[in-house]
Amino acid sequence: MQELSQKRAICAMPIAGSYRSIDFTLSNMTNSHIQRVAVLTQYNAKSLNEHLNSSKWWDFGRKQGGLFVLTPAVTADNSNWYRGTADAIYQNLSFLKNSHEPYVVIASGDGVYKMDYNKLLEYHIEKKADITVVCRDMEEGFNVERFGTIRMNEECRIEEFEEKPLQAKTNTISCGIYVLRRRQLIEMIEKCAEEDRYDFVRDILIRYKDVKRVYGYKMKDYWRNVASVEDYYSTNMDFLRADVRNYFFKQYPDIYSKVDDLPPAKYNVGTCVKNSLISSGCIINGTVENSVIFKKSYIGNNCVIRNSIILNDVYIGDNTCIENCIVESHGTIRANSRYVGDGDRPRIIVERNERYTM
Repeated sequence: MQELSQKRAICAMPIAGSYRSIDFTLSNMTNSHIQRVAVLTQYNAKSLNEHLNSSKWWDFGRKQGGLFVLTPAVTADNSNWYRGTADAIYQNLSFLKNSHEPYVVIASGDGVYKMDYNKLLEYHIEKKADITVVCRDMEEGFNVERFGTIRMNEECRIEEFEEKPLQAKTNTISCGIYVLRRRQLIEMIEKCAEEDRYDFVRDILIRYKDVKRVYGYKMKDYWRNVASVEDYYSTNMDFLRADVRNYFFKQYPDIYSKVDDLPPAKYNVGTCVKNSLISSGCIINGTVENSVIFKKSYIGNNCVIRNSIILNDVYIGDNTCIENCIVESHGTIRANSRYVGDGDRPRIIVERNERYTM
């Protein structure tokens, strides 16, 4: 994610004007009536912790269960940071042991999708699977080498699982969503720790695929991962399509997020906005086309913003032209500036000019 991840975790990346990427996973959890959720976070957690400081937005403010944010902690037995996904679970194994639910859903926080985990669980039970992996057939031209690729037999049992292969043999990828029995997960994680193994995919899924019954559950609806600049840019641009907005924002179930009490966007005289998402708290004076403008941003007079993403609280001075760019939050773009990115690879703009002395 280059400069975009220097001050925030990837699952805290802003999406579609008013959301964070973790909102989609948490919304899927609460819409599936999962009442006990733990978020395991480590890298640049400040922004994410601020976003999760109240669990009421996702209806996790409850007496039974709730939302737990688990960060690495020094204990008498361990003083390491999370060394991998399996190690992160191992260091918080008491959370699983103190729970009473029979099954566990593990989901990455950087996916943009809608899913009923109850249907996934029903499929898991029907197949009598030990582990079920959510997967998806990607369209031609998609770079599947960045993901784990899967090959299944006719019964959807996984026969091959390669993590980030040099040359993919299939276009079916793992979406980073798994379901398995809680007691079995505890046993596997403890065995990994005994052998100094730390990665959930490599040391559990791939290692046990011939020993355990590991099945794939195919997802056919919209799914995107925001783990690279290009994916982040294209995912936000997808929300400029009416069908994607309708799917996420107008069809049940809903996607929830932390709400800021901001005034509605203000469009001054002479403003021209076409096919764009403009968030609350923004003031628009110039021309905005095919762009996503996040909260509390200011677009100056005679500005032209095209095919760009302007993150939270950005001030753009008069007579500025920005095309095919991502402008980092809290930035100040001086008047009469010009930034143009490549059509295939957006340019990231990080400006820290003094806003009130211009």
